[in-house]
Amino acid sequence: MKIVVTGTRGIPDIMGGVETHCEELFPRIAAMGHDVTVIRRSCYVAENNKIESYKGVKLKDVYAPRKKSLEAIVHTFLAVIEAKRLKADVVHIHAIGPSLMAPFARLLGLKVVTTHHGPDYDRKKWGRFAKLMLQLGERNGALYSNEVIVISRVIADILKTKYNRDSNLIFNGVNAPHVSGKTDYIDSIGLSDGKYVLAVGRFVKEKGFDMLIDAFVKAEMYDFKLVIAGDADHEDEYSLMLKRKALDNGVVLTGFVKGEKLSQLLAHAALFVLPSFHEGLPISLLEAMSYKRDVLVSDIPANRLPELSADDFFNCGNIDSLISGLKNKLSQASDATIKERSYDLSNYDWNNIARQTVEVYNKVLSRQ
Repeated sequence: MKIVVTGTRGIPDIMGGVETHCEELFPRIAAMGHDVTVIRRSCYVAENNKIESYKGVKLKDVYAPRKKSLEAIVHTFLAVIEAKRLKADVVHIHAIGPSLMAPFARLLGLKVVTTHHGPDYDRKKWGRFAKLMLQLGERNGALYSNEVIVISRVIADILKTKYNRDSNLIFNGVNAPHVSGKTDYIDSIGLSDGKYVLAVGRFVKEKGFDMLIDAFVKAEMYDFKLVIAGDADHEDEYSLMLKRKALDNGVVLTGFVKGEKLSQLLAHAALFVLPSFHEGLPISLLEAMSYKRDVLVSDIPANRLPELSADDFFNCGNIDSLISGLKNKLSQASDATIKERSYDLSNYDWNNIARQTVEVYNKVLSRQ
């Protein structure tokens, strides 16, 4: 089967939840014997990342303007044309913005699978017109895809309620952690084992990192540091403000990290915090759970995983609730050992997710 993937910025080592999803999923599908091509946005491909394949997945770089309001739609339009040229059996479009091109792909005679990673029109960074386009993308994906994949029950309910569209529920996944035992990276940035709180994500308003900084300062948990791992895709007024606020309040900013550096941060954190106003199914949360970390997350529907407990949540957007949660969690942190928790993550196995995704492709092709 020949599968062409678009909607993602690209793989490997490109920041973003959809990007992490694709980096884990498609090498596994390729290893099952399928011909997989991921079409990357040229503006995200660094000099050291200009490669033609990654773990059995072919990579094709296609033009995208580095402008957040245009890059997804322009790139996906060109990627769909490339998928037709490659004679794809299935074109798999990720996220609702790029799904705007689902009817165009169908018009070209392509079989289309879309993955809805979350209602991006709820993100604070988008203006009114952009939100309308994202809502239209969601509609086009729901109405014109041969099959739709959703990553959470919340999203499945949205599509059923708004468009009467049935979907295929396939969760995001998480790998078993590879804990090396090293501490050289956290040592180099002034962190001590079990003495910091970790947040991970892009520097955008809906992640709530500015509120997290304010809450951490007001919580006065002086034995701990706050660490935020991530950066902005597009530097803007908010990301610059966030960096200034972090600097003024002694917050450790690591930039975008993966691999061994991220592993060390997760392995030695006292607490993982996700204060988001909007998520699909956050891979960063699943990663923290895989490292048996204690967690504190906003109580938005996407974060309400059945594997979590009531005291793992705070009221979204409520700084007093977040302060209370931080104090409660950190007061339980032992000076001697990091609190470890066991979570049942069997629903989030990437190998099962790959098999389920191929089953969706086969369902589409069986209708020919």
